[in-house]
Amino acid sequence: MVLGGPNRPGESQGNGFAATPIVSLRLSVNDVPVSLWLKLEGYAPHGSIKGRVAQALWQDISSRIGPRTEIIESTSGNLGLALASLAARHRVPFTAVVDPRSSGAVVAAIQSLGGRTVTVDTPDGAGGYLLTRLGYIQERLRDQPGMLWPNQYANPANPRAHALGTAPELRTQLPRRPTSVLVAVSTGGTLAGFRDYVTAARPDWELIGVDVVGSAALGGRRGPRLLPGIGASRQSAFLPQGYRPALRVAPAEAVSACVWLRESTGIGVGASSGALVAVALRLFRAAPHRGSVTCLCPDGAEHYLGTVFSARWRERLPVVDVARGVEVTAVESPRFDTLPGPVGLHEGRVVP
Repeated sequence: MVLGGPNRPGESQGNGFAATPIVSLRLSVNDVPVSLWLKLEGYAPHGSIKGRVAQALWQDISSRIGPRTEIIESTSGNLGLALASLAARHRVPFTAVVDPRSSGAVVAAIQSLGGRTVTVDTPDGAGGYLLTRLGYIQERLRDQPGMLWPNQYANPANPRAHALGTAPELRTQLPRRPTSVLVAVSTGGTLAGFRDYVTAARPDWELIGVDVVGSAALGGRRGPRLLPGIGASRQSAFLPQGYRPALRVAPAEAVSACVWLRESTGIGVGASSGALVAVALRLFRAAPHRGSVTCLCPDGAEHYLGTVFSARWRERLPVVDVARGVEVTAVESPRFDTLPGPVGLHEGRVVP
């Protein structure tokens, strides 16, 4: 059973969104009991945490949308799907610029909503396709008047959606005890928003960024990357000085964690969530009495059935057992009947 904390799934949080559910896994790691919390953003509008970002971006650009406007955005998949849905609702043409690593299911879903997809297939020389996607957008902006780019990579609406929404929502759902909160990095907007919230509201959290090997999102050496939705070919504009603490994960570790989680609990999450779970298990082993780790899981398993959850696809990866010495003893989602009121918002500022 999965519940949403003070609001059940489907009940409004006051920002137009329902609270996404949180589930607690009671684990034994090398015979030490620990708690792993998973906030499942696959239950958010449009099927991922990017639904929150899309709504914030749309609100930011809405005053600039006219009768001849066409919206264009670079996306690995999830944000494009969310924007395609909003564009269809408002009858605004939308183009998603994707690449060969984007989920075929997500691309098809964007098209089913009336969105146009353009697949760039030239690697950017930095381990991915991001720079190629952005180059295509710059060409379209130059050549086609009326083209509007929300720019998820630098628009302050991206981190603000998390500083004023996702992070305080999570705080109302967790027990008021110390925990390490793990956030995956791509544009860096989620981590920057959580950083801003933690700085202002000061929950008892250790905030840790999680990136993949080969990503330059937090600085460091660029290299080939396999998984969509985590990592980037360039440093995050929201985190120009990088972020610490941060940990990196190899693709095989993230995939192993996804498979272990589904097989041991029935909970399906995407590749970036697998990276978080892999780091959580690593942290528990390194500090057996850490006690609690929380993962902000960006999406579910449905867009990864042909990759992460395909045995044939996984043959390209080395075999890694991230769950060695780990036993799931219970899967719980406790009802918090008495919680302090949610952290409030006042004139766009976080109020503890």
